[in-house]
Formats: sequence, structure tokens, C-alpha cells
Amino acid sequence: MSKKYSFFKKHFDLHGPVFWPSAIFILLFIIVTLVVGKPMNKVFSAIQAGISHNFGWLFILAVNVFLVFCAYLIFSPFGKIRIGGPKAKPQFSLVSWFAMLFSAGMGIGIIFWSVAEPIYHFNSFPGVAPGTEAAAKNAMQYAFLHWGFHTWAIYAVVGLALAYFTFNKKLPLTFRSVFYPLLGDKIYGPIGHLIDILSVVATLFGLATSLGFGVQQVGAGFQHLVGWVNDTSLQIILIGLITGVATISVVTGLDKGVRILSNVNLYLALAFMILMVLIGPTLFIIESFIENTGNYFQKLLSMGMWNQAYAVEKYVSDEFVDWQSSWTVFYWAWWISWSPFVGTFIARISKGRTIRDFVLGVLVVPSLIGFLWFSTFGGSGLFLELTGTGEIAAAVQADISTAMYVMLHHYPLAIFTSIICMILVINFFVTSSDSGSLVIDSITAGGKLDAPVGQRIFWALIEGVVAAVLLYGGGLQAIQTASIISGLPFVIVLLIMVFSLVKSLRKDQRKMEKKEIALYRVLSKKRPAGYKKHRAPYAAPDLGSLNAK
Repeated sequence: MSKKYSFFKKHFDLHGPVFWPSAIFILLFIIVTLVVGKPMNKVFSAIQAGISHNFGWLFILAVNVFLVFCAYLIFSPFGKIRIGGPKAKPQFSLVSWFAMLFSAGMGIGIIFWSVAEPIYHFNSFPGVAPGTEAAAKNAMQYAFLHWGFHTWAIYAVVGLALAYFTFNKKLPLTFRSVFYPLLGDKIYGPIGHLIDILSVVATLFGLATSLGFGVQQVGAGFQHLVGWVNDTSLQIILIGLITGVATISVVTGLDKGVRILSNVNLYLALAFMILMVLIGPTLFIIESFIENTGNYFQKLLSMGMWNQAYAVEKYVSDEFVDWQSSWTVFYWAWWISWSPFVGTFIARISKGRTIRDFVLGVLVVPSLIGFLWFSTFGGSGLFLELTGTGEIAAAVQADISTAMYVMLHHYPLAIFTSIICMILVINFFVTSSDSGSLVIDSITAGGKLDAPVGQRIFWALIEGVVAAVLLYGGGLQAIQTASIISGLPFVIVLLIMVFSLVKSLRKDQRKMEKKEIALYRVLSKKRPAGYKKHRAPYAAPDLGSLNAK
């Protein structure tokens, strides 16, 4: 055996039918985008408009199906099933589990959009007068929609399916395993390879979207604090530096690097939020959180199903871009493209929890933290706009990545809080890259949980390169388009996945019922000891003799 071959075997453990097509497709995408350059922006824009216009309804319908399915799992008998079997124990404490959920599922995006999105909706929303109290309430409701239960329902369904088939059915931790009830052993053939390839590509573009947002915000922080120009060159340099840190971290694995950084992120984010509550409009934040939450639950169904069907301009004009295409449809596509990564990661850390505990934990806790976060930071921004003391709306129109820093500038400790914000974004960048590398590494290694370090390094570097190339080829537009393109085929995969999971759960439930019936019959035929000796072994005692004693 040659030394070169020995080195390759030591540092790589590839599942060729998945790794090579995925790697070749991604490398071709990188080359084409670099060669064509900025004109790719027009291509990205046209693709995004076409998918959003023609398939927006599919994203909206699918995400609502996932939320209803989660509610069904919580209240159904399936909720008692334990991931990994009846005797399985959780690998991580509740705090660490929630920290990793939050870091993987929200990460950079929640910092980027927590001020920018409410302010944007406050100034521009169909049918609502901008700059009014009604506009402020509506802005927070839709921010809650995009970062609340619907989002986490996607992750819960994907994570549960992967965890169940991996730990209960002893199948590899890859997407193909979820389709075993429908395809049987065909999951090990071309169909299974295609499913895993789609999951790798979707994960990579979903991650690139978040990394692109994150590096834009870090660049905006440097521009705000030290005056550096936040252009593409600075952003690409920052991607290179932060990807280097992420690569070092990913080598340490899940139990050390990712867990520790996730815990640091959670505690630092909570401290940042508490500090903002104290130095910001405290009473407004508390009261608006309560009101925002009530409004969200009151309008959850109508907001979740709204798709601007009566905006007839979108049916007759190619120039019209409806609000939903730029916001809700983009978010649902982004979360769906993230779902292989987040779902696989959640599956890896959730062994030992019941389905009911799993769904409740994934659905409720991160959503509530998100509501608190948006009420604190988005609420502080809206307070400035409502009282006429802020300039955030103008900043959002000029450069959406500066919104957080402009808001912080109007409150005490602005430099300190801006630095904390940058540290959080960088930390979330690292944990997202780490987690994504571990997930893609596992999929391209045939579901192995501890593939060689060389593969983790390869995918960590590729994630950074794709994010940099997207920024170079089209900026924010290209980043958003990448999510929508990868999300479209995967939304169909996820809908089929729900059907497959239900089929397997019902089959297991029938087996369980048969065992219980058989056990009952065996026990009912047993005779108590001494049955032949005593005709009435369960006769009531002689109360008279007891009283005599």
C-alpha cells in the first residue's frame, strides 16, 4: 500500500456516491460564479423571483403541515416513545441541550434581523400605514412568525425523524434512512444517494446564507466602531479569518468545541439581552413582550396561512414583487435548507428523550427565547422610531446590516454593547460552521458519527469559500437566492419524510399493542399459588373472627 493511499485512508472515510457528486457540484458552482462575477446577480435575482412567485404557496402550506404534525405528536400516544429505546439516557444536560439547539437553529440570523426586520416592516408592509402604532404591532407579529413555532416545527420534524430512525431503528444518520419504510433496501442505491446529495447541497447553501449575513454584520461593526469600509473585500477577509477559527474548533469535535462554544453563546446572549433590558426602555420592553406574544398567538393561524392571494398585480405583472416572496417565502426556504444541518445536529444530541419531551423542547423553549430577543432589541429600535428619537429606519434603507449598531448607539454603553454584539456574531459563525461541518461530514461518510478529522476540515473550509463566492457574485441577493434554490426540492423531500415517519410509528405502535395483548393473555391464564387447595382464594375475611381478636 502506497504512503499516499495510506494518508488518504487515515484522514478521509468517504461514501463515494454521495461525497463526489456533492463536492463536484459545489466546486462547479464556485468556479462558474467566480468566472462570471457580478453579472451572476441578475441570474440569482431571476431565479429567486421565479421560484418565489410560482412555488411560494408550497413553502407556506408545507411549514403549516409541519407545525400541525408537531402538535399531533405532542398529544398522541407516540409521545411516550423514547429516542434510543426505553433504557436510553440523555447524553447532555437540559441547559447544554437548549444551548446547542439555540446556537444551531438561530445563530447569526437572529442577531442580524432582530432590529432590522421589525424596523423594515414598520416602514413598509402591505395595507398598513407606515410609522404608526399599528405598523409597530404588525412588525413584531411577523417577526415572531418568522422566528417562532413554524421555524422550529421544521427542525423538530426533521430532527425527530433522523433521531428515531438512527437510534431506534439502528440505521445510518443520513437522510436516506428516514425513507426506509417507503423504499426499503433501495435507500442504499441511487435514490438514497440522491436524497443525501440534496441534503448536503441544501445544508451548505443554508449555512452559506447565515455566514454571509454574519460577516456583513461583523463588517458593519468594524465600520461603525473604527471606520473601516464594509465592502466585499473586507467581508471576504473576515470570512477567511473566522473560518480559520471555526476549522480549529471543529477538530475538537462535538463534546468539546461545539458544546463549550454553544454554552458560552447562550450565557453571553442572555447577559447581552438582560443588559439591554436594563439600559433600554425597560417598561416598554416588558409590556411589549407580553402584548407581542398575545397578538402572535391570536393571529398565528391567519398569519401562517397568508400568501397575498388577492394581490392581483402579481398575476398580471412580471415587475411586481409581492412582500411574501421577499420575507415569509424566503424565511421558510432558508429554514428548510437549514433543516438537514439543524435536524441532523439535533438528532445527534437528543438520544434518551421521549418524543413528547423532544418536540416540546425543540418547539417551545427556543421560540420563547426568540420572542424575548426580538421584543428586547427590535422593541428598543421601534421605541426610538415611535418616539421620534431614532434614525434606524434610514439606516435600514441604506444598509440593513448596520441596524443593530445604530440602535445600540442611542443607548448607554454603546461601544461596549457593540463589541459584545460582534463577539456574539463571530461566536455564532464558528458554532454554525462547526456544527455544519460535523453534519455534512457525517452524511458524506455514510452516516458515521465520528468520521476522520480531515473531512471536517475540508467541509469547514468549503463552507467559508461558498459564502465568500456568493458575496462576490451577488451579495445579499445571491445569498438569499441560494437558500430558495436549495429549499425548493427539499420541501418535497420533507413532506414525504413526514408520511414515512408516521408509517413507521404506526407500525411500531401496532407491534406494541400486540405484545401488550399477548402479555395480558399470558397473565390472565396464570393461577395463583395454592389455587387447587383453596376454592375461593380471594374470599373476603371473616370479620367476626377479626373483631373477636
